[in-house]
Amino acid sequence: MSLTDAATARSTTPTSHPVRIATIGAGRIGSHHAEVVARHVPGATLVAVSDPVEESAQRLAAALGAPFVTTTVDDVLTADDVDAVLITAPARSHTDLVVAAAAAGKHVFVEKPMAVTLEDADRAIAAAADAGIVLQVGFNRRFAPGFAAARAAIDAQKVGTPQLLRSLTRDPGPYTADPARVPQWTIFLETLIHDFDTLCFLNPGARPVRVHAIADALIRPDAKKAGHLDTAVVTVQFDNGAIATADASFSALYGYDVRAEVFGSGGMVTAGNGRSTDMTYYGPDGLHADTARRDTDLLHSAYVGELTAFFDAVRGGTPAVVTGQDARTALSIALACIRSVETGSAVDLDR
Repeated sequence: MSLTDAATARSTTPTSHPVRIATIGAGRIGSHHAEVVARHVPGATLVAVSDPVEESAQRLAAALGAPFVTTTVDDVLTADDVDAVLITAPARSHTDLVVAAAAAGKHVFVEKPMAVTLEDADRAIAAAADAGIVLQVGFNRRFAPGFAAARAAIDAQKVGTPQLLRSLTRDPGPYTADPARVPQWTIFLETLIHDFDTLCFLNPGARPVRVHAIADALIRPDAKKAGHLDTAVVTVQFDNGAIATADASFSALYGYDVRAEVFGSGGMVTAGNGRSTDMTYYGPDGLHADTARRDTDLLHSAYVGELTAFFDAVRGGTPAVVTGQDARTALSIALACIRSVETGSAVDLDR
């Protein structure tokens, strides 16, 4: 029995009371997730906020009515009135936090990436399976209406056999971050990892087998020598013959943009765009459409959907919709991209 099968077999006991949640991390995404829990998800209640910066934790807790604030993660992991945690701390801390939360018997929703090495991914999966807790990873595009509808069309055989796939992520510009503060390989481990999961989601049952990546610093060429990469294109081959591409940029001047496409033997589906509404203005200078400038705006319903699915799994004692194994697969592609950039060659994925 695999670790994933073990986690499924050891589903949790259903519960009827609201899921009591603590957020670990009060930064931008942590604050957004906490707000979603407090205001948009029935059957869940925010009871605690943990962040090493006490002022940030206090501010978020006060805004959302959470009764408990702490700068120490152990305080929420040992609390009897916490059923589950949202882990939105820095990426390199995710695995250790997942393992600690599982050992404490807390259900876990962890933002991507769940881990930055395959060994750590296996450690997190094993910890969740051993503890019999729900472990869900934050790949939100699966819950965006257009992406979910595209998958439904693929499942209904409307596309036939997938042959060509595409996914893209373009962060809003102009790019103003300090490249020195961006961990190396972020474009693969924290940005394109969404696209890798999307490609797998839209090619169900297929396994990625070969990866080739090209990346450069086109937005901030001065930062390239320090290892900063801000633009990338990746080709992924799957064992069902499908060929996929994923591309990313850290500076789309027109707004935040995520899209996907699947072309198959029976048709094609597309999903996603950067528009904040479906209104188009027709004026003397041509056509104009408003675009989203933040992921939390463009994908708000997807964030609500993924957290609702997590709490439904906790309440119902069922496995997570997006599993640790899903996160491991996307990570394996990201790590292969790093090796591909380093070697200049295509990389075969380990079986």
